[in-house]
This record gives sequence, structure tokens and C-alpha cells, in this order.
Amino acid sequence: MSEVAITTRSRGVARLARKNPLLAWGALVAAALIVVALAAPLIAPHPQDAGSTMHPAATLQSPSRAHPFGTDMYGRDELSRVVYGARVSLSVAGLVLIIAVAIGVPLGIAAGYFGGVVDNIIMRVTDVFLAFPALLLSLALVSVLGPSVRNAVLAISVTWWPWYTRLARGQAASVRGRQFIESCRALGVPRFRMLWRHVLPNSVTPLIVQVSLDAGGVILTAAALSFLGLGAQDPTPEWGLMVSQGQDFFTTQWWLVTFPGIAILITAMAFNLMGDGLREVLDPKRVLTR
Repeated sequence: MSEVAITTRSRGVARLARKNPLLAWGALVAAALIVVALAAPLIAPHPQDAGSTMHPAATLQSPSRAHPFGTDMYGRDELSRVVYGARVSLSVAGLVLIIAVAIGVPLGIAAGYFGGVVDNIIMRVTDVFLAFPALLLSLALVSVLGPSVRNAVLAISVTWWPWYTRLARGQAASVRGRQFIESCRALGVPRFRMLWRHVLPNSVTPLIVQVSLDAGGVILTAAALSFLGLGAQDPTPEWGLMVSQGQDFFTTQWWLVTFPGIAILITAMAFNLMGDGLREVLDPKRVLTR
């Protein structure tokens, strides 16, 4: 890449950051969290404490130079577990959103484009899932499947895909009647190619925004399941589980709850800011008024 292209791209990024600081800050913090998750073995001062290693002589130590976030009831370094917790939380969010998009978007595109009986069948099934509160349905499913990270991912995914089906269906229905789609039909373009090359790309903008907004919600839901004992199990370093384990010590060992709680707050806020910023940037009405 030439220096001119790099300079032009840098100026474009700087201009976008000035126009939309929410997007800039959210993306910056989200990128930092991803780097922390990927580089956890290099960042964590005591990587072995992210597993089942215990240190009975170092239990419940307050924050110090040796342990900046203190230690837990098993003597494990809290900073290391919070760092590794980023891996667990971001992995859960990524898997849930991939599954939800992979199921919901094709169903929504099919319902919106074909209409009729296909639309009625898909949307009635979708309405059944949407009739239940997402967290309540996730709790019920993971209670049946058993507590684990894998089952929590499956339970949350089951409650998340209907939202993408409804969103994709609305976008596909609006694209279906446009002139370029009619031209494709007149030219005899196969339906699958038309859906893949024309309907889906013209429906993807609100889906990108929704995914960025939902990442924080998925992380909060996964943390809630772990807090209730239905998600990650010890010794997995999951933030919601760490808050649950530390709640009995909150009045005396405040760090057990505080640091993983702050991690959940920062992560959810970062993705919400990024989603709000993307919505402003990608909103065609805003683009036309600039």
C-alpha cells in the first residue's frame, strides 16, 4: 500500500472519529478487549491461575504489587482470571451471534422474499420464540441441558436468532419490490443467485448494526447465567461466575466482585457505543442530510 493511500485512509479514520466519537471510543475499547483476549497468556501475570491451580497460603489477599486485583478464596490471582475471562466472554458472544445470524438471516431473507406460505410458516415459528422473555427461555433451556459454557451458548442462541429473522425479513421484503430485482427476474437470474448477490447485500447494513449492539447483551446474558450457576463452572474464569463466587465476601473482600463487574460493564458499554455509532454512520437518512 502506498504512502498516499495510507495517509488518505488515516485522514478518513480521523475525520470519522471527530464526527462520531461514540463509534471511535467504542471501537477502540472493543479492539483493546479483543487484543487482551488474544494475548491473555502474555498479559496475565499468573496464567496458571486461570485453571484449577490453587494457592491455599495466598487466599483472599487484598490488591498489592504482587496481585494488583488481589486473590480469590482459592489464592488465585484475580487479574489473571479477569484477563482470561475476556477470552471466555468474547468467545461466547462471538459463537452466539454467529449461530444466531446463520439461522436467523437465511430464514428472514426467505420469508421476506418469497412471502405467502413460506413467510407465514417462518414468522409464526419465530413469533412462538419471541413470545417468551429471552433470559427466561435461556434459563429454562440451560436448566434442561445442564450448566456449562457450551450449553449456555446453545441456550442463548436459541433465544437470539428470531430477532435476526424478523429484521432480515423486513429488509428483504423492502428490497423485493425494487426495480433492479424486477430486472433480474426479467433476465432470468436464478433465485438463489438473486438472493445471494442482490437481496442479501442490500439487507446487511442494519444487521451489522444489530450484531454490534447485541454483543454487549449476549455478554450480559451469559454473565447472568453464570452468576445463577447455570453457565460456566469453576475453574473457568468467567466474569459472571467470578461475581457470583465473590458476593458472599463483598463487605470484606470487595475486589472479588468489583473487578470482574467493572470488566462486564466496560465490555457491554463498549459494544453498545460502537453499535450506536455504526447506526449513525450507516443510517442513509443521516448520510443524505450531511
